Amino acid sequence: MLISSINKSLDELIDLLNQLTQNEYSESCAALSDATIGEHTRHIIEMFHCLENQLESGIVNYDDRQRNARIETDNIFAIEKINGIKQTIDKKNINLKLLQLVDGEEIQIESNYFRELLYNLEHCIHHQALIKVAILQCETVKIDPNFGVARSTIEYRNQCAQ
Repeated sequence: MLISSINKSLDELIDLLNQLTQNEYSESCAALSDATIGEHTRHIIEMFHCLENQLESGIVNYDDRQRNARIETDNIFAIEKINGIKQTIDKKNINLKLLQLVDGEEIQIESNYFRELLYNLEHCIHHQALIKVAILQCETVKIDPNFGVARSTIEYRNQCAQ
């Protein structure tokens, strides 16, 4: 269920990116403090990459990212990276440590692969919600009304509609 939910969110993102020109993808949006759709997309991708690339070590540090500028300026390259994520995330659950520097202090927290996948799904949805704000300036783009909406919110709305 978790993998299919992640794939659904990533597919929604791919559908959106396929509709954008390079300019729309990398254009600053005032409503996002001049960030771009590409910057938010890069952030989503690189968080998944952190988990994948650091999995073998057993220690995940999301601050240790590449910050690949090509991902934030080339939507076709970003789609390739997203498809790569979809092909590699279905793994068995293993224990992990999450490493984070907070106010100058290094913190380690026990976690596991599935918990971190769930975190990445929620993080992806959060950034999709921000991307949705930027899409308002792209008149030709069509997105699902649930793009950038938490799965629990979608379920709640469905219950209320019955």
